[in-house]
Amino acid sequence: MPTPVIDIAACEGCGTCEALCPDVFEVVDEKATVINPDGCDTCDCQEAVDSCPVGAITLED
Repeated sequence: MPTPVIDIAACEGCGTCEALCPDVFEVVDEKATVINPDGCDTCDCQEAVDSCPVGAITLED
């Protein structure tokens, strides 16, 4: 299963990923963090990747 990775330098902390996958992402100190890297089976992490306005999220195998 792919694991989400966030480019902290690029992240603007908009919260889109957290809204789409709250079990996987959380915005802390105005930056998104991965709180459950194995949680993509509970939501559509690809949608979070595609919806990030700055392209800060990738999925790695």
